[in-house]
Amino acid sequence: MDVLAARFGIDELERPAVSDPDRDLVDRFQAGERAAFDQLVRRHQKGMWHLVRRYVKRGADASDVTQLAFVRAYKGLVSFRGSATVRSWLYRIAINCALSWLRDHRREEPAEIPDDALVEPHAAPARLLGGERTARLRAAIEQLPPKQKLVLELRVFDDLSFKEVAELAECSENTAKVNFHYAVKRLRDILGGGDEA
Repeated sequence: MDVLAARFGIDELERPAVSDPDRDLVDRFQAGERAAFDQLVRRHQKGMWHLVRRYVKRGADASDVTQLAFVRAYKGLVSFRGSATVRSWLYRIAINCALSWLRDHRREEPAEIPDDALVEPHAAPARLLGGERTARLRAAIEQLPPKQKLVLELRVFDDLSFKEVAELAECSENTAKVNFHYAVKRLRDILGGGDEA
């Protein structure tokens, strides 16, 4: 395992596929149990907010965009076919809402974001928390091309499988893996660890 993968606490290889833990809630919702949607919201609200916050810099705006994403999900859940996991489907809606919000609010100047606002302490990135190293890593991630940045963040910070990342990034699974590989390589170069093995 290379040094950067060790820093992230992950392997570059895809994790084994898992079944969708939210499918039962979707089935119950589609059968008419509206409370099942409330459970989906409770389960995914925090993760979706953090995802949206990476795009939308103000917390209140991120909350509004997240709420809009859940409204769209509520309307679309009746026709959900299950070709993606529920989480990746919700995240795709959140990303689309965030990108639409950014397009509509292009001229607004974003407020400064505190260093710890964008990272939720999941198991893998928890080791990244800590002062200067975290700031350097965030600055390096910001230098990545948009597709590489998206793939890396979804894979590392949201702990998604490459299949889910590919669905959200609207690319093939192989393309997601390639983008992740180049993102890690480029981060290694930016952070000065290119010669470490």
